[in-house]
Amino acid sequence: MRMRNMIMGIVLSVALISIVGSRAIAAQTETDSLSGDHASGGEIFARHCAGCHGPQGKGDGYMMLGPDPANLTRPSTTQQSDTTLLRTIHEGKPNMPSWKLLLSEEESRAVLAYIRTIRK
Repeated sequence: MRMRNMIMGIVLSVALISIVGSRAIAAQTETDSLSGDHASGGEIFARHCAGCHGPQGKGDGYMMLGPDPANLTRPSTTQQSDTTLLRTIHEGKPNMPSWKLLLSEEESRAVLAYIRTIRK
């Protein structure tokens, strides 16, 4: 019984953190999200994102989680707002995992700053 209550508390805590965290990221302004460190973002991108999105972000990685990883150099991505892209990094997509439990808000912003430097 005690173990069950402890596990339930952990599950509820994680759920609450994910809800609060996603709202905090969405509440940031566009200029705030560009303040990420793109150098560390490049390292994080290489470690966690390049497998699917490819080393240059062109969507030509291993396609581990399904077809059509986003080409991050296309206008359909580059024209999205910082808030939208941060939400995608945080929450994931159908074929993209959520990174909210692995990356801090600062790391997510660094990845976004790096993505903004990628060119065709």
